[in-house]
Amino acid sequence: MVPLCSPRVGRHPGVVPLAVTTNPCFQRNTPSQVMSDALRHDWSTEEVLAVLQSPLLKLVERARTVHGDHHGDDSVQLASLLSVKTGGCSEDCGYCPQSSHHSSDVENGGLMAHDQVLEAAREAKELGASRFCMGAAWRQVRDGDEFDRVLDMVRDVGKLGMETCVTLGMLTQVQAGRLGEAGLTAYNHNLDTSPEYYDKIISTRDFEDRMETIHHVREAGISLCVGGIIGMGESDHDRARMLEILAALDPHPESVPINALVAVAGTPLEDRPPVDPLDLVRMCATARILMPESRVRLSAGRRQLSREAQVLCFLAGANSIFYGETLLTTANAECEEDRRLLRELGLSPLAPDVEKPAPVPSAA
Repeated sequence: MVPLCSPRVGRHPGVVPLAVTTNPCFQRNTPSQVMSDALRHDWSTEEVLAVLQSPLLKLVERARTVHGDHHGDDSVQLASLLSVKTGGCSEDCGYCPQSSHHSSDVENGGLMAHDQVLEAAREAKELGASRFCMGAAWRQVRDGDEFDRVLDMVRDVGKLGMETCVTLGMLTQVQAGRLGEAGLTAYNHNLDTSPEYYDKIISTRDFEDRMETIHHVREAGISLCVGGIIGMGESDHDRARMLEILAALDPHPESVPINALVAVAGTPLEDRPPVDPLDLVRMCATARILMPESRVRLSAGRRQLSREAQVLCFLAGANSIFYGETLLTTANAECEEDRRLLRELGLSPLAPDVEKPAPVPSAA
């Protein structure tokens, strides 16, 4: 296993890691100890926890250096998210107002009409989004008319020149293959939290169920959009474990959403206090360090952040946001507000990459 303080070699001459005088693993390197481009998949929980809990300014500086080595174009991916089937989910996820187990105000609805979805995708593209994500509140995909309709949505959104992403619950290998054949760019299937804390949040499926779906998606040659949620009562150790498992995936997930809990009335987590914005910064920075080439997506809970907190997240390596005024059933920042912030930061929207080759798992 590579130690946390091992030398790393950078793409850009003269760029050196951050300096921390109290820890030899973080001391400023000499020119012969510049950063390495090598990607790791063998982080230990202790290493990840040490990164996550390191002094905040040094953590952000380190993450920014890694970000500059791997993402020098200052682009931000704008992803629009639409709930194509809302409510009535048989899962009991403690954070989710769409669960049939909870008493939130979200009503059970049917699958949206194809034309409505296409119109929403066109509007998202006109507003600047390059990826269109469609979510259906299902525990798992069932073969039949509704799944066939989702496949048609994927095909036709792709014809608009947008990247396509769906989140539909658990998949079989055959279903993942059908999505790949339809041209799906990415599949979202968040881990939510650590395997040790998982049963405190969800009892209707196991952590291993999520990993099995992720495996099926990879086998189908579809990119992964996999992250988690903080603010559900988990510990720093749980957060480190979740990031450790994400970083162990080979290749790393193409997108890593970092979500802050949006506490919704009628759910078991409705009384959870707001997430400390600096905890979100820490998660973005640590994800960037562990998964240098991934898109780290600032996701749910962003509406509760000040402009200054969002700027810190971008400094820490976030380079993707959910863009649009709603995220499934919760509110999001306004589009014009986002565009203004990106302009002020000198960041530019990323163009869609619809010709990106499928990810290939390592032979190791």
